[in-house]
Amino acid sequence: MFGINQNCEIALPDTYYTLEDYQSNIPRWCPGCGDNSILTAVQRLCRDEQLAPEKTVFVSGIGCSSRLPHYMGTYGFHGLHGRALPIAEGVKIRRPDLNVFVNMGDGDCCSIGTAHWIHAVRYNMNMTVMLHDNEIYGLTKMQASPTSPQGLVTNTTPKGSYLKPIKPLSVTLGISNVSFVAQVAEWMPELMFEIIKKAYYHKGFSFIRIVQRCPHFTPHVFDDLMNPDSALLLQHEDGLSSSETMLKTYKEQEIHDPSNIDRARELADIDDVLPVGILYRNENIEVYDETRRRQRFVTHKMRKDALETQFDKFLIEPVSGGNGHA
Repeated sequence: MFGINQNCEIALPDTYYTLEDYQSNIPRWCPGCGDNSILTAVQRLCRDEQLAPEKTVFVSGIGCSSRLPHYMGTYGFHGLHGRALPIAEGVKIRRPDLNVFVNMGDGDCCSIGTAHWIHAVRYNMNMTVMLHDNEIYGLTKMQASPTSPQGLVTNTTPKGSYLKPIKPLSVTLGISNVSFVAQVAEWMPELMFEIIKKAYYHKGFSFIRIVQRCPHFTPHVFDDLMNPDSALLLQHEDGLSSSETMLKTYKEQEIHDPSNIDRARELADIDDVLPVGILYRNENIEVYDETRRRQRFVTHKMRKDALETQFDKFLIEPVSGGNGHA
């Protein structure tokens, strides 16, 4: 009699999500846009970590990068310009069980959204935030953004940008309660995936600046940085452990302890090379959504009763007239 050897059985989860489960609409970004590689990285993260689509939310503001929730087979919220972070905070404070990701552009985050950015870092809520920095307003057709390099000719600066650019890493590292800051470029897919994964597992507000090409408006602004010799790979046993391929590709390396905020701030100000990796990480910072989490359990009936109470305030009761009509 033939039977199945029980010792050879492989335990499989009841539900296994494939990469296709996290794919939605066909991306409409320009060919060669760095947003495509960022999308691939987060879809791979969701697949590898088996994040339930119904338990995962991508929030964005306005801009090319902010179309990312449309292409994820998860929940998503395409918000207003600069308002991605307060929306994401609202989601997280009410549903701490959800995996919350935020995608913003440089104009979206560093201009109209600056105040939200500063206070979101201070709140240190448990979410993964990706700044797609192509140093231009792309969706609205080539206006100078706060991160545009000085001298860049755009539709709003035809004689070249007058101001020096804001440095997103330096700003973030200067805010109270900062707990995770990293940097990578979208043309470094393996490194980008590993950093996003580290950010996802970090307890607190994870801020990643992703240097990203705009093939239409800023196709050459990062040409010098695309040379592997222009990258400074940050390594540490408590930070990022790179593969043999990355170590061979990026020969400029530094053993950087991510708990050293002073060195992290120095690295953030470097201009001649691109530091990539985890600049700073501190999991001892208080997480706001845990501090403010509701202590009592809220049932569906309690939610329904609360909604009915609010609806009743606007209820218009029919009034019988003399002719029998309301």
